[in-house]
Amino acid sequence: MQWIELKQWMELSTGLDRDSLHIYAGVGVQLTAALFCRRSLGSPIPWLLVGVVALTNEYYDYNSFPEASHISQEIYDEAIRDIWNTLLLPSALLLIARFWPRWLTGKTGINQKTD
Repeated sequence: MQWIELKQWMELSTGLDRDSLHIYAGVGVQLTAALFCRRSLGSPIPWLLVGVVALTNEYYDYNSFPEASHISQEIYDEAIRDIWNTLLLPSALLLIARFWPRWLTGKTGINQKTD
Protein backbone atom coordinates (compact mmCIF):
# COMPACT_ATOMS: atom_id res chain seq x y z
CA MET A 1 0.00 0.00 0.00
CA GLN A 2 1.41 3.37 -1.01
CA TRP A 3 1.47 6.45 1.21
CA ILE A 4 -1.44 8.20 -0.52
CA GLU A 5 -3.54 5.02 -0.40
CA LEU A 6 -2.88 4.70 3.32
CA LYS A 7 -3.95 8.29 3.92
CA GLN A 8 -7.10 7.81 1.84
CA TRP A 9 -7.90 4.65 3.80
CA MET A 10 -7.51 6.59 7.08
CA GLU A 11 -9.88 9.28 5.76
CA LEU A 12 -12.49 6.72 4.79
CA SER A 13 -12.20 4.61 7.93
CA THR A 14 -12.31 7.54 10.37
CA GLY A 15 -14.74 9.77 8.50
CA LEU A 16 -12.38 12.72 9.02
CA ASP A 17 -11.04 14.97 6.30
CA ARG A 18 -7.31 15.39 5.71
CA ASP A 19 -7.08 18.68 7.58
CA SER A 20 -8.56 17.11 10.71
CA LEU A 21 -6.22 14.14 10.41
CA HIS A 22 -3.25 16.53 10.30
CA ILE A 23 -4.40 18.18 13.52
CA TYR A 24 -4.90 14.89 15.35
CA ALA A 25 -1.65 13.45 13.98
CA GLY A 26 0.32 16.49 15.16
CA VAL A 27 -0.99 16.25 18.71
CA GLY A 28 -0.61 12.46 18.69
CA VAL A 29 3.00 12.63 17.55
CA GLN A 30 3.79 15.32 20.13
CA LEU A 31 2.27 13.34 23.01
CA THR A 32 3.89 10.09 21.88
CA ALA A 33 7.29 11.76 21.44
CA ALA A 34 7.05 13.37 24.88
CA LEU A 35 6.20 10.00 26.40
CA PHE A 36 8.99 8.06 24.69
CA CYS A 37 11.60 10.81 25.09
CA ARG A 38 10.52 11.29 28.71
CA ARG A 39 10.18 15.02 28.16
CA SER A 40 7.43 17.42 29.07
CA LEU A 41 5.33 19.16 26.47
CA GLY A 42 7.33 22.26 27.42
CA SER A 43 10.44 20.72 25.86
CA PRO A 44 11.06 21.65 22.24
CA ILE A 45 12.11 18.08 21.35
CA PRO A 46 8.57 16.63 20.95
CA TRP A 47 7.58 19.72 18.97
CA LEU A 48 10.59 19.35 16.68
CA LEU A 49 9.67 15.72 16.05
CA VAL A 50 6.20 16.88 14.98
CA GLY A 51 7.89 19.23 12.52
CA VAL A 52 10.07 16.43 11.15
CA VAL A 53 7.02 14.16 10.72
CA ALA A 54 5.06 16.97 9.01
CA LEU A 55 7.88 17.72 6.59
CA THR A 56 8.41 14.01 5.89
CA ASN A 57 4.70 13.61 5.18
CA GLU A 58 4.79 16.51 2.74
CA TYR A 59 7.87 15.05 1.05
CA TYR A 60 6.02 11.75 0.49
CA ASP A 61 2.92 13.63 -0.69
CA TYR A 62 5.02 15.61 -3.15
CA ASN A 63 6.71 12.49 -4.52
CA SER A 64 3.44 10.59 -4.87
CA PHE A 65 2.27 12.88 -7.68
CA PRO A 66 4.19 12.37 -10.94
CA GLU A 67 3.19 15.85 -12.15
CA ALA A 68 4.73 17.37 -9.01
CA SER A 69 8.09 17.69 -10.76
CA HIS A 70 6.79 21.08 -11.90
CA ILE A 71 5.38 22.25 -8.57
CA SER A 72 2.17 24.14 -9.00
CA GLN A 73 0.90 26.83 -6.69
CA GLU A 74 -1.98 24.57 -5.62
CA ILE A 75 0.36 21.80 -4.41
CA TYR A 76 2.54 24.36 -2.63
CA ASP A 77 -0.47 25.99 -0.92
CA GLU A 78 -1.80 22.62 0.20
CA ALA A 79 1.60 21.67 1.66
CA ILE A 80 1.78 24.94 3.62
CA ARG A 81 -1.77 24.42 4.92
CA ASP A 82 -0.96 20.85 5.95
CA ILE A 83 2.16 21.91 7.85
CA TRP A 84 0.21 24.76 9.47
CA ASN A 85 -2.58 22.39 10.56
CA THR A 86 -0.09 19.85 11.88
CA LEU A 87 1.99 22.32 13.91
CA LEU A 88 -0.58 24.80 15.22
CA LEU A 89 -1.93 22.91 18.21
CA PRO A 90 1.45 21.36 19.17
CA SER A 91 2.92 24.89 19.08
CA ALA A 92 0.19 26.14 21.40
CA LEU A 93 0.75 23.20 23.77
CA LEU A 94 4.52 23.83 23.76
CA LEU A 95 4.09 27.53 24.60
CA ILE A 96 1.49 26.91 27.28
CA ALA A 97 3.48 24.10 28.93
CA ARG A 98 6.68 26.12 28.78
CA PHE A 99 5.50 29.56 29.86
CA TRP A 100 2.14 29.03 31.57
CA PRO A 101 2.23 25.48 33.02
CA ARG A 102 -0.38 26.40 35.59
CA TRP A 103 -2.99 26.47 32.82
CA LEU A 104 -2.40 22.73 32.32
CA THR A 105 -1.80 21.54 35.87
CA GLY A 106 -3.31 24.12 38.18
CA LYS A 107 0.07 24.23 39.95
CA THR A 108 2.70 26.92 39.86
CA GLY A 109 5.96 26.34 38.01
CA ILE A 110 9.15 25.32 39.77
CA ASN A 111 10.64 28.80 39.75
CA GLN A 112 7.42 30.65 40.53
CA LYS A 113 6.49 31.75 44.04
CA THR A 114 3.02 31.10 45.38
CA ASP A 115 1.04 33.81 47.13
